[in-house]
Amino acid sequence: MSLLGIDVGTAGCVATAFSAEGVPLAQSRQAYSTVAGPGGMLELDSRRVWNAVSRAVREVVSHTRQDPVRALSVSSIGEAMAPLSAEGRILGNCIVGPDDRIAHYAQDVAQSMGAQRLFDITGNVAVGPYSLAGLCWLRENEPRLFASAWRFLPLSSLVCHLLGGTATCDYSLASRTLLFDLGRKDWSRELLQASNLSRQKLPGLAPAGTPIGTVSPIRAQELGLRPRVRLILGGHDRCCRALGSGVTRSGMAVFGLGSQVSVTPTFHAIPLTSLMLRRGLTMEHHLVPGLLVSSFYDRSGGSILRWFAETLAPLERRQARRRGVSVYDALLAEMPEQPTRLMMLPHFAPTGPPHFDARASGAILGLDTSTTRGEIIKALLEGVTYRCAEGQMLFEEAGIRIQVYRATGGGARSNSWLQLGADILGLPVERIQVVEPATLGAAMLAGVGCGAYADFEEAVEAAVHVERGFSPDAKRHAAYQVKMERYCELYPLLRDYLHRLHDA
Repeated sequence: MSLLGIDVGTAGCVATAFSAEGVPLAQSRQAYSTVAGPGGMLELDSRRVWNAVSRAVREVVSHTRQDPVRALSVSSIGEAMAPLSAEGRILGNCIVGPDDRIAHYAQDVAQSMGAQRLFDITGNVAVGPYSLAGLCWLRENEPRLFASAWRFLPLSSLVCHLLGGTATCDYSLASRTLLFDLGRKDWSRELLQASNLSRQKLPGLAPAGTPIGTVSPIRAQELGLRPRVRLILGGHDRCCRALGSGVTRSGMAVFGLGSQVSVTPTFHAIPLTSLMLRRGLTMEHHLVPGLLVSSFYDRSGGSILRWFAETLAPLERRQARRRGVSVYDALLAEMPEQPTRLMMLPHFAPTGPPHFDARASGAILGLDTSTTRGEIIKALLEGVTYRCAEGQMLFEEAGIRIQVYRATGGGARSNSWLQLGADILGLPVERIQVVEPATLGAAMLAGVGCGAYADFEEAVEAAVHVERGFSPDAKRHAAYQVKMERYCELYPLLRDYLHRLHDA
């Protein structure tokens, strides 16, 4: 018996079959691309997404004949919603962010009802490509498509519905629509009225892990699945990563080290919402009942290291490719053990909270003729990790305490980066065996929903395994605290000058 987890992202999807003990049995990755055009248009072809998911499932199933899939669940990006007919036909693309066409719709709603009232209902700020904004744009610009749609479904719900399940959305993905009442766990009548949208166009609601049907006989035959595979309601990829990391208790947080970096803490009590609002921090339901999550993120993360490797270390990249090893391992091996003298502002892309600066750019300060390449590489990682420490500080101000991190993403494979993270953050950082855990989190949902696990606690105990822990070095942490104070001065000092450079 195996549990199938599917993760639907912006650039592709992944399907992974796991044993109940969290051991990966087979995996398939399928790529697709966004559709870009004038006016900041950014969409996903919903049909291509479904076809890619189908290919991934078929490939995984073909390699798990000895461990047939018992149940499956789906993780997906938030906000994006695909139009579907009553007959189950995909009618068009789904809007993903950032998308300049839709930005003002959420801001208009916030202005009409007040930003604090909006936050009190939804736990969100009016920054981002929420589903509300995409639906309003479709209603005004593609009225025939909008009118003909029976439901608009998040991609997780779309996949499960096309497989044979009910048209249902969990609370975590509903939280990303800007139409969901966080406290009542229902679509908000006030938001629907303010945006002139109907709940008839939206899916039903249920907690993640709820059984929502079985794979239909036709789909089972198409995909090679056994009859009556259970379909279990999935959720937002952010929350699936948290579940797959074992971040299921207050005081724990995901330390995300992918192409962007993030800090995603879990908590029970509602924090200081006025401060959360001012800092641009949002809340949503976790997959685990009774828990909430928030997230501090920055679009510059591992992408900065990739930029360095591609731009300033092309020879090393070619050599690593010939040897079949990671160029990043070679570059990070050059880093000095102690903190560098350099300061790096890691704004190589538009920033996340608290500034949401679309005109941001990066800077490296303190260079001289004695500076080594290893120091520059370490300064890049220090700057990115300072951003995460900035998020930790904002959460602490709001009353959200973090005690331990679980590292995820490609950067979690680096011992050097995880030790650096522990030294700067001043907290333990743990690496789990499955460092890209969204599909594991989805598979765990499948296991809870089909009865393979009694509850979420048993699922975490059985399937999530810590491989190694990293504790902060007291001396280095003290040095980094001094440097963190200097880092916090950088953005206010350089902002106006960097904006002038951007606008020149």
